[in-house]
Amino acid sequence: MSSSSSLAARTLLSPAATPVPRRSVRPARCSGSGGAAAVETAAAGAKVCTVSNRGDSLPICRVLNGMWQTSGGWGRIDRDAAVDAMLAYADAGLSTFDMADHYGPAEDLYGLFINRVRRERPPELLQEIKGLTKWVPPPVKMTRSYVEDNINRSRKRMDVSALDMLQFHWWDYANPGYLDALKHITDLKEEGKIKTVALTNFDTDTLQIILENGIPIVSNQVQHSIVDMRPQRRMAELCQLTGVKLITSTPYPCPRSLFWHNT
Repeated sequence: MSSSSSLAARTLLSPAATPVPRRSVRPARCSGSGGAAAVETAAAGAKVCTVSNRGDSLPICRVLNGMWQTSGGWGRIDRDAAVDAMLAYADAGLSTFDMADHYGPAEDLYGLFINRVRRERPPELLQEIKGLTKWVPPPVKMTRSYVEDNINRSRKRMDVSALDMLQFHWWDYANPGYLDALKHITDLKEEGKIKTVALTNFDTDTLQIILENGIPIVSNQVQHSIVDMRPQRRMAELCQLTGVKLITSTPYPCPRSLFWHNT
């Protein structure tokens, strides 16, 4: 995507696959402490980008390890093999993982993975690891207790005190409950349970409404490919004006991408 506010497309995590870095070179790191890392391995794209809004910011890899494949449609998940693969990706410098509450055991796998990082890897790598999850609730009344219970469930499954990023999705824009949910999510961020608030598959008009309501959105994850360039019509312009980053998924198009609100 040509917009300066976009990130590179997600990669998809294959639990059984182990990426092999080139020999005789150091793995590329996705650390935000020393600026953008040089591309040093076959994982070339593993540079850092910071998503931010107001005082909230989060350094993440430009290429994310997407965990949709753990959602159940690709057969049984071998948890040990999946966690081993996650460690291999992190060791190769691809240290940002993108998941959701409904991606089968994705959040649980992340919890197993992050505990192995804590036990088996240096603290410097632990600081680079970022876990981005999504919450996709049914269109019910968004009370404080309902929102908090669901966020706490993800925190427990991922075994973290605070979610690095919570990406929110809402099915029915005619139901304004999404604003109630996002205001509660923002309150939970202020209380230290979430580090950054983001969206997934929201359209331009609704993103603008959310920003006008003072919600500190750092990014919106949308489908984007050479055959689905809808985010370039209006959303890219709004993101450039407001500083919201676009995390683009589905670089290799599939029919499902045409059903989301990306314009």
